[in-house]
Amino acid sequence: MAFRATSLLKAAASLGSRRSFKPVPIPKISLNKNATSKTMASATTATRQSPLDVQLTFLGTASAQPSSTRNHSSLALRLGSDVWLFDCGEGTQSRLQQSIVKMGRIEKIFITHTHGDHVFGLLPLLASILNGAGGAADGEDEPRAHIDVSNPVIEIYGPLGTRAYIRTGLKYTHTFFSTPYVVHELRLPWDPKHGDHTPLPCHSAESPNGRNIFQVDGVWENIFEDNVISVSAAPILHSVPCVGYVVNEAPIPGKIDPKKYIPELKRTNTHISAMSRLQKGESVELSDGTVLHGPPRRRGRKLVILGDTHNPAAIEPLALDADLLIHEATNAHLPNIDPGTKDDETYRSVEERTRSRGHSTPQMAGAFARRIRAKQLILNHFSARYPGNDDVDPMAKIYMDAIAGLAAREYGKEVICARDLMNVTIGVPES
Repeated sequence: MAFRATSLLKAAASLGSRRSFKPVPIPKISLNKNATSKTMASATTATRQSPLDVQLTFLGTASAQPSSTRNHSSLALRLGSDVWLFDCGEGTQSRLQQSIVKMGRIEKIFITHTHGDHVFGLLPLLASILNGAGGAADGEDEPRAHIDVSNPVIEIYGPLGTRAYIRTGLKYTHTFFSTPYVVHELRLPWDPKHGDHTPLPCHSAESPNGRNIFQVDGVWENIFEDNVISVSAAPILHSVPCVGYVVNEAPIPGKIDPKKYIPELKRTNTHISAMSRLQKGESVELSDGTVLHGPPRRRGRKLVILGDTHNPAAIEPLALDADLLIHEATNAHLPNIDPGTKDDETYRSVEERTRSRGHSTPQMAGAFARRIRAKQLILNHFSARYPGNDDVDPMAKIYMDAIAGLAAREYGKEVICARDLMNVTIGVPES
């Protein structure tokens, strides 16, 4: 059935305008092309300096099947010069090579669930990062079969089965690494309390110090924490065990007004280096006994990154007042826009079918964003029916504007639809 572009534009406008909304000020977000739950920072992480440059790169925004414009799920979070990945679907390595993200800076990988479209790219990526290419011929010694695993370069977090998946894949592909990794599993109350959920022993490059982390009050709080950043997690409902992650930044230095301090420093012949202490929020006592107090610290940023879900309610207490929520929107009802729409389909029937498969519609994402008071919502994880080149294709833009409009009706604010290789900078809050 053919559709005229003008008709599609009208339909898209109708979908997005049934509930008016006003954009509100948000942190600067710009688009450019059996263990305790805490852990020390990995050896690759130096003490971080606050505030950090924080930027997201969407490496893959497709759901079950990739398309010519969308890769399987993966998201890179850059914290200063370090990179953390969230999920690693098939083709992630290729997308990294096309992006501005430095593969060699990856130090942590967080897996939301072990469906293939979220993990099939993990082993090839590890092989590249940890020198897993090649092998020794018959009779030759493989030096990588015996390495020091006491200082893992890569930390991997994921649900039960993550460790077993990696071990099995590495064993039966005869892959060795020259540098070590470690896997921490987020275990549910009914998961085994001990063991690795596989009869296979640790891989030759796997640290045996991977933790099995259990919930406290229904969440995994501070599974990682250093002087600036912490990560917590909670189970979210999908068709298989799935995790949502919350990245929290510690309070950051406030804005300093040099005019308030420099005259006092000059008056008492205090070295200008005192300004760096004041900038950190510290107090400085001058030679005449005057005490200068640095500006109060501002709240840090909070990012909520969800895996596939039809109900993320369990993460709500951790996610409140997020600066950015990334939420899936796998399916949408787009009458008069999507030619694949069936005559008997309605918004309700599409939502019911989507929920039954463990996924969300744009309206469900928008409602959750409103409930947690998120300052910005970005939709992700789209069906292959929805093109990912809306920045260059007017017809694709009609689709994605309509999807964003459906979410905005529930959210009450403007919504962004992610596309592959989109970069998003999360600015420092004003207060």
